[in-house]
Amino acid sequence: MKDSMPLEKGMVQVYTGNGKGKTTAALGLGLRSAGSGLKVYMIQFMKGNPYGELDAVKKIPNFDIVQYGREEFVNKKNPAEVDIKYARDALEHAKEIIKSKKYDVVILDEINVALDYELIEIEDVLKIIEEKPANVELVLTGRYAPSKIVKKADLVTEMLEIKHPFQKGMPGRKGIEW
Repeated sequence: MKDSMPLEKGMVQVYTGNGKGKTTAALGLGLRSAGSGLKVYMIQFMKGNPYGELDAVKKIPNFDIVQYGREEFVNKKNPAEVDIKYARDALEHAKEIIKSKKYDVVILDEINVALDYELIEIEDVLKIIEEKPANVELVLTGRYAPSKIVKKADLVTEMLEIKHPFQKGMPGRKGIEW
């Protein structure tokens, strides 16, 4: 692995849209960054499933990943207290990790969905963006990125679903969708 200097200028990236690939793109960026000697930390909001990336990342130096969520889906209209607690704990952990300046790239996976489900407040996320150290790259993923987040970001990519096997009733496949 190459040694790397910290980033001179960290930016804010957003991966959003209804298409597949937002988390995968963030993991790809994390893989590239770790391979270049940068330290990467990914916090997954609303996820408690044993996704394949958890085992893979354990084998990559300088790439840490943690989940805050249950295996069950969150009820958007009536989220359980535990789901709200997980999201808020994830947000507090994100603040600590970013302020620690120990990581060059911080990925907040599915944070846009947590915002859409009103598990956390947009003002708190905007404050994280405003207060992030200048050399930290911050990546926010998930559908429904709020316009206020999009405006603050330096890079925004929207994944657009054109066609997906789910439309024909095909379930997700281990190693591909999860």
